[in-house]
Amino acid sequence: MCNRILVVDDEANNRLGLQALLQYQGFQVAVASTGEEALEAARAFAPDLLILDVMLPDMTGFEICRRIKQNPETRLTPVILATALSAREDRLRGIEAGADDFLSKPVDAGELIARARSLLNLKRYTDELERAEAVIFALARSVEAKDPHTHGHCERLAEYSARLGRRMRLSNDEITALQRGGIVHDIGKVAVPDPILLKADTLTPEERQIIEQHPVQGEQICAPLRSFRLVLPIIRHHHEKLDGSGYPDHLCGEEIPLTARILQIVDVYDALTTERPYRSIISPREALEVIAREVHRGWWDSRVFEEFRGMILGTMEPARLPKKAPVYARPSRLATAI
Repeated sequence: MCNRILVVDDEANNRLGLQALLQYQGFQVAVASTGEEALEAARAFAPDLLILDVMLPDMTGFEICRRIKQNPETRLTPVILATALSAREDRLRGIEAGADDFLSKPVDAGELIARARSLLNLKRYTDELERAEAVIFALARSVEAKDPHTHGHCERLAEYSARLGRRMRLSNDEITALQRGGIVHDIGKVAVPDPILLKADTLTPEERQIIEQHPVQGEQICAPLRSFRLVLPIIRHHHEKLDGSGYPDHLCGEEIPLTARILQIVDVYDALTTERPYRSIISPREALEVIAREVHRGWWDSRVFEEFRGMILGTMEPARLPKKAPVYARPSRLATAI
């Protein structure tokens, strides 16, 4: 299948000249003369590369590029800005809008083809990576689908974790890792036999040993993806506890990565506030009280918990908020469950 290129230029001669040149090189080409046409073509034609003139009658190429890069469906599509503007400020505007490359007008045919092929090669690698990630996400959701009581659990963890990460001013890369980690944190359970994974009774020591290896299995499954570099510690360490009683590595305190400590609390909260076969659903306030007891026991990060508690309570009616979650020594039934 040949690559698709969208050419956007309001000058007919420029537009048709680029179209003929690119088609001669074997590309499939669509054209647009305005910003609105370009945005519509980006949706309908799904190009692998955009070549945008900066000066258009209805909006600038900077604005089109910004919208392309802000749209989750097109954000990875490379954009070349073609412009007669040479000022440094114009180049900086293009970079800020997300442009991947620049061409000076009048366009040199050889330079255009070389830059286009380079960006299309990069797009092909990106597409391969996205397909690999899609397989990983599908595999993770297949594990979740085995248990009807965990429907939507992964998406909720991804949302809660990202919100908490933003509240704690983590970097964009760490927030993305939390979103991905929420989806794939239990992917290693694909290696756990169903009779053990879905067992309603207490696990035997041998069965518990098998299931406690799922973070290691999950890390191994996702390790080949370089884009999951920051996700791997979340997968491996989301069952650790600050007092060293967790698994698989019995890490203590800040040896546990912060992103894993975030997912831990979110994971416990979601499990408490959704229906499970071994207990009834409890309210958000009651769930926070349970987690507070476990923080006091030394299992979870108190700073992360206070940030999470503030985030959850901030969505409730102020007049009905408890002053502070009471602290007791008794652990929850959930915390000992897998």
